[in-house]
Amino acid sequence: MSLPVAPHPTPRDLLVLHALRCTGTSGTARLAATTGLPEAEAESELIDLAVSGLVTRTAGPFGGWSLTDPGRAADAARIAEELHAADARSAVTAAFERFLVLNPELLDLCTAWQTRTVDGTLTANDHTDPAHDARVLHRFVDLHRRAEPVCTELAAVLARFGHYRARLADALARAGGGEREYLTDDLASYHTVWFHLHEDLLATLGIPRGWTAEPPSDRTGSGPR
Repeated sequence: MSLPVAPHPTPRDLLVLHALRCTGTSGTARLAATTGLPEAEAESELIDLAVSGLVTRTAGPFGGWSLTDPGRAADAARIAEELHAADARSAVTAAFERFLVLNPELLDLCTAWQTRTVDGTLTANDHTDPAHDARVLHRFVDLHRRAEPVCTELAAVLARFGHYRARLADALARAGGGEREYLTDDLASYHTVWFHLHEDLLATLGIPRGWTAEPPSDRTGSGPR
């Protein structure tokens, strides 16, 4: 009987580099939470990446770490190599197709959470109607139930995708516990993590943002062409 194949691990430096590709400018603590690394380890990787010219840090209250142009190119090349080494393009493409079916529903739910109709007029949701909020939260729970298998499929081939599953579950649990901002309005909200997952899938498959065609079919070679 053959043993199950373990998911492909991503080196720590690439985890940090790719997290910046998916999240944009970020502080060290946020990158640590995004990657699942201890903050000290994330900071150490960031310093090494900065020495290599792949990331840079902007000071100030709105600053943080971000990719340089060489860093963006290096991430794209290494992520493509990882996808090829893991022989994971078919599995990631199939999961991406399932994700795309759910994505419009997630966007509709975010709109439903942020707005509601009062006397026939669409207004900002001030969260004074608990019945409305409960209905939308229930729909989030149902969406998450259907999204979990997609995350599981991804994590089975590339280990780094497993952290999305945990982050989405945590955001939903916190929202269900009364922290309403964890659906759409926090840097660790369900919507934010979902957006990062979407960016990661696009970057992993080498698909530009704004693409609307069918996902690329499985190819031989080291990555997207």
